Amino acid sequence: MDDIAQQIRFLARLGAAMGAANYPVTLIRQMLTRASAAYGISTDHVVLPNTVQVFAATDGAGTAVQSVQVNADLRFDQTFPLARLVSSTMRGAVDPVDGEARLDRILDAPPPVPPWLPVLGYGIWSAGLALVLEPSPLNLLGATVLGLLVGLLAAVARRFTALTQLLPALSAFLVAGVSIGVAEHLGLDHVGLRALIPPLAMFLPGAAITLAVVELTSRDTISGASRLIAGFVALAQLAFGIVIAAELLGLEESHLSGEPVNKLGAWAPWLGVAVYAVGVMLFFGPPLSFLPWLLLIAYCAYGAQFVGDQFLGGYASGVCGGLVLTICALALTRRPGAPPAVSLILPGFWLLVPGSIGLIGVAELFGADGDSALGVTFISMISVVLGLQAGFVVWQLSRRRLR
Repeated sequence: MDDIAQQIRFLARLGAAMGAANYPVTLIRQMLTRASAAYGISTDHVVLPNTVQVFAATDGAGTAVQSVQVNADLRFDQTFPLARLVSSTMRGAVDPVDGEARLDRILDAPPPVPPWLPVLGYGIWSAGLALVLEPSPLNLLGATVLGLLVGLLAAVARRFTALTQLLPALSAFLVAGVSIGVAEHLGLDHVGLRALIPPLAMFLPGAAITLAVVELTSRDTISGASRLIAGFVALAQLAFGIVIAAELLGLEESHLSGEPVNKLGAWAPWLGVAVYAVGVMLFFGPPLSFLPWLLLIAYCAYGAQFVGDQFLGGYASGVCGGLVLTICALALTRRPGAPPAVSLILPGFWLLVPGSIGLIGVAELFGADGDSALGVTFISMISVVLGLQAGFVVWQLSRRRLR
């Protein structure tokens, strides 16, 4: 194969893999530009969330073109070797043939854990978020059991991909239905929406909304707008499942409460952060060495959000959490042996749960507070994202001043 054709084939495949790992298109283009320069070739490229195209003039009179589709997301454990390959490629330290072989090994790698372990891990993940969002014995038990149920449904959907598109709404319907049934059996006068969020956390579109804002502010309008719409659709699916369950079981939407409840004590959310981290490790199966980094970034992000809530209020707390999360993640990646920044930011972002308040707001659109919920939803969804953006700006400015 011609050298240039081999090079652009590798770069296009690597860019598509980055897209599957939820890298923003801005970083994918940066990789393509720097790697092309390192290989000594001049390329043009088109990068969208679901496709990467690379063009380069050949030694003859023609133009070599390589287009690769993004068909599915990579597993979280696959992002670690991918980040190392991306870093080496941007320095020109990877031969394209060897790079494709490494990429094939990454893409073909089997899951690092047995199928039952992610199910258990998601139950623990859900329990951790229950301690953070709604600490009470009943909610903790319910979140754990329902987390195991949703984790089992997700495992089934991975084997029968036709169920994947229905999984968010189906899971929301089952979680809400079971919660409402238990609440009626126990004689409770309301169902807390915060208690419904932990078992549904995997469906909250945190990554999509984050990437949307990053890309929109980078003038990648097509990519950013498409991700933003996808994020709203994901939230609407969850809210739809909850509201349909409430209607079928005869629960009035006004009985879906978003008020926080803590019956265990102030220590519970801080313990929940550690429980959440253990659940993430079991669910995604990253290297064991990732756990200390995950705990550090999770406590930094949650601590900043907690302080922001105490002094600035709920919505501003999201900005504080996102700001500290980004700065800490970027600073930690400069340490020897640290994981890539994207692998640190995503779990921290899931802990901040920006979509959770958005989910409450969307659900309230169907209830008594619908006239004011739209603004609540929008502000809550972008608060953490704005914090992330602010963190990137602060980091870039600090790097420039240190040069």
